[in-house]
Amino acid sequence: MKTKIVAMFTGLLIASSLIAGQAESEKLISSAKQEAGEMAPKQLKEMLDAEKKVLVMDVREENQRAEGEIYAPSTIAITRGNLEFEVLNKIKDKNTVIVTYCRGGSRGALAAQTLKKLGYVNATNLKGGLKGWAEEGYPIETGLGVTLLSKEQ
Repeated sequence: MKTKIVAMFTGLLIASSLIAGQAESEKLISSAKQEAGEMAPKQLKEMLDAEKKVLVMDVREENQRAEGEIYAPSTIAITRGNLEFEVLNKIKDKNTVIVTYCRGGSRGALAAQTLKKLGYVNATNLKGGLKGWAEEGYPIETGLGVTLLSKEQ
């Protein structure tokens, strides 16, 4: 009986620490979104269609890029984990308009915040990431070509 109580108590402690950790992460991501700002997929699409100068930065891990990517004339892929180590050598102009994205928007927000801290004044995050882009019906480039996701009727 005592062993069961200890196991239950330990389980509750672990669960509560995981929930607390997730809450802290969400706070950090929310702060990053506020600091770096977010661009709606529609706004990015309009910029791309108008051929405005914008650098679209994919910060996902290499294996996640198989999900597809946003087609843009000017793109770069730097993983979130390598951003601080690579970006200063790859993007010299700190006035470049940069829109970061990941799968859902969290890592993209952290990346955009980091870019701002590194002096890139026009860095922002794509709201909803690649998922938000696809849900708006905008094209995704995959190894099979450019495709659109459609909602089932």
